[in-house]
Amino acid sequence: MATYQEIKAQIAELQIQAEKARKQEIASAVAQIKSLMAEYGITVADLSKSSKSSAKKRATVPPKYRDPATGKTWTGRGRAPKWIADAKNPEQYLIK
Repeated sequence: MATYQEIKAQIAELQIQAEKARKQEIASAVAQIKSLMAEYGITVADLSKSSKSSAKKRATVPPKYRDPATGKTWTGRGRAPKWIADAKNPEQYLIK
C-alpha cells in the first residue's frame, strides 16, 4: 500500500501531465480554428458581429390598464394584478 507522501507525489506528477496535455490540446484547437477561419475567410469581427445580431431585444408594451387608486398599471399580459382580477368590470380600468 502506498503512503500518503507517495500518493501526493503521484498527484503532483499527474497534475503536471494534465497541464501539458491541456496545453497541447488547446494549441491543436487554436490551429484548427485558424485553419477554418482562413479557409472560409472569417475574421474576428465576423465572430463578434454574428453573436450580437442574433440576440433579439424585447419591445416594451405600453400599459393598457391603470388603477385609479394607486396609479399602478398593467399591460394586459401575464397574470392579472389583484386590483383588476377582483373587479367586476375590468373595462373601467382601460387607459383611453
